[in-house]
Amino acid sequence: MLATTAALYGQGMGGKVALITDGRFSGATRGFCIGHVGPEAAVGGPIAHLRDGDIISIDAQKGTLDVKLSKAELDARAKTWKPRKPAFTSGYIWKYAQQVGPAREGAVTHPGGAAEKACYADI
Repeated sequence: MLATTAALYGQGMGGKVALITDGRFSGATRGFCIGHVGPEAAVGGPIAHLRDGDIISIDAQKGTLDVKLSKAELDARAKTWKPRKPAFTSGYIWKYAQQVGPAREGAVTHPGGAAEKACYADI
């Protein structure tokens, strides 16, 4: 996510824009960043239903993150959600995607990671 935060700062928006992602951040990331939002967009988590222009309110002191949409609108978006087709169907990136579990469960890579219910990281 370093490239994204660097782009925000390069445009002078570092103090005005918060970055919210289901991804991880490097140690060099700066600014108001919220990571590991889960479940991830790839599995239909809440972040998957957001669209450009949606208003998100953040209260860092209370630890809340809310989108200004009705439950009915979120439910409607969830019903029409479909997983994104992978850009890669072979090679290293495809293999990685087949072996990694969700970030909220440690993003552990192992055979069958995407389908595992529990792994050694849960112990």
